[in-house]
Amino acid sequence: EYHWGKHHRGYVDNLNNQIVGTELDGMSLEDIIILSYNKGDILPAFNNAAQTWNHDFFWESMKPGGGGKPFGDLLQLIERDFGSFEGFVEELRSAASTQFGSGWAWLAYKANRLDVGNAVNPRPSDEDKKLVIVKSPNAVNPLVWDYSPLLTIDVWEQ
Repeated sequence: EYHWGKHHRGYVDNLNNQIVGTELDGMSLEDIIILSYNKGDILPAFNNAAQTWNHDFFWESMKPGGGGKPFGDLLQLIERDFGSFEGFVEELRSAASTQFGSGWAWLAYKANRLDVGNAVNPRPSDEDKKLVIVKSPNAVNPLVWDYSPLLTIDVWEQ
């Protein structure tokens, strides 16, 4: 209740207050994150938008009793990209435990699209498409790199 009712609620309320009447007002949370990340030159709305999204994603990733070992296509991709499910778990654990300061550890899908200004390579090769584990400081998340997040671990000091 404390994490959800105080921290998360604060991010939502602060973001709503920051964007009212601006060009960000009415945009999707994902668009606000990408625009306010501003290629690393972070704008004021970024932290509240990204922390709101990160926590929404985190809460939706949980279920009573945990999820256990994946199956089907996801397990095949994990085995292909990490060698085994155990290798994946170890790499994710390592990313989470070595994140310096506050942040997140993520399993994400990387399509490896080339982004040069407004030119985008819409057809990456199959070798470029893979699962990756990344860690991110503070509110940063894989959306800013055009990765698709699949799982996260909150490694903020609580």
